[in-house]
Amino acid sequence: MSVTAEHASPRRLAWLTDPLRLLMSDSFAVAGVTVFGIFVLIAIFAPWIATHPPYESALSPEGRLLRLQPPSAEHWFGTTTFGHDVFSQFILGFRIALMVGVLGALAVGVISTMFGVISGYFGGLIDDILMRITDVALSIPTLPFAIVAVGLLGPSINNIILVIALLFWRNGARIIRSAVLTERERVYVRWARAAGASHLHIILRHILPNVFRVVFLWITMSVAFAILTEASLSFIGLGDPSVVSWGQMLNTAFSSGNLRTAWWWVVPPSVALVMLISALYLIGRAFEEQTNPRLRRN
Repeated sequence: MSVTAEHASPRRLAWLTDPLRLLMSDSFAVAGVTVFGIFVLIAIFAPWIATHPPYESALSPEGRLLRLQPPSAEHWFGTTTFGHDVFSQFILGFRIALMVGVLGALAVGVISTMFGVISGYFGGLIDDILMRITDVALSIPTLPFAIVAVGLLGPSINNIILVIALLFWRNGARIIRSAVLTERERVYVRWARAAGASHLHIILRHILPNVFRVVFLWITMSVAFAILTEASLSFIGLGDPSVVSWGQMLNTAFSSGNLRTAWWWVVPPSVALVMLISALYLIGRAFEEQTNPRLRRN
């Protein structure tokens, strides 16, 4: 007996092509992808774009430290209180922001998807146990936990990514679980069960491809959460001291007492953070409209 097209599982590559088609059909999403793409290119070529070593102190011909110099032909974004080139630090900060954002979001996506898919698909006792674990995790306050965890583990990029993964999977697991609960009742999933397909086959072939939009939405949002978390931790002095990040730039400007006066030091990382988070919001917004029927109707 053949399965009708109506009851057949969506075509194999739809989980990948549909999100791309969706992005290209939404002007706001295209704007977000464009900005994000520019940021990625800057991050890739940052060592070649930077005009000075990030911690090299600028000196005048007389040997005087050029501290807090406004933008000039030699130092496009001015210098810090230590004579460091702001433009070079700003450009190198792209790498840290995107590395933490992407790696942290991927880790969040893996954990959220594992919890959400296993819980939603199997249900019963497994669902109860995993959701109780999620409830306990949701009761942990985000920023205090991040501060304590990074303080105990040490301020490094790897530890910050680990903390991000431990913090932001919680809501995603519940969202993905809800999508899986709906998907597992589809006719083609029932047909697969009746045909004797294994749980792993059903999850990989039918469940995951059809909840991919929800997973991608949460990963996109998690990139923004991860970037903001790293910037926040760096701003309060818990960032990795061995790398240059935008939060660290703002922390140094604040601790030196020049947060208001040295505008050329503060504005670039602040504007970059706003632009990057806004770009990710526009991308996520397009996917949220597709995953939330009420938004589509409006």
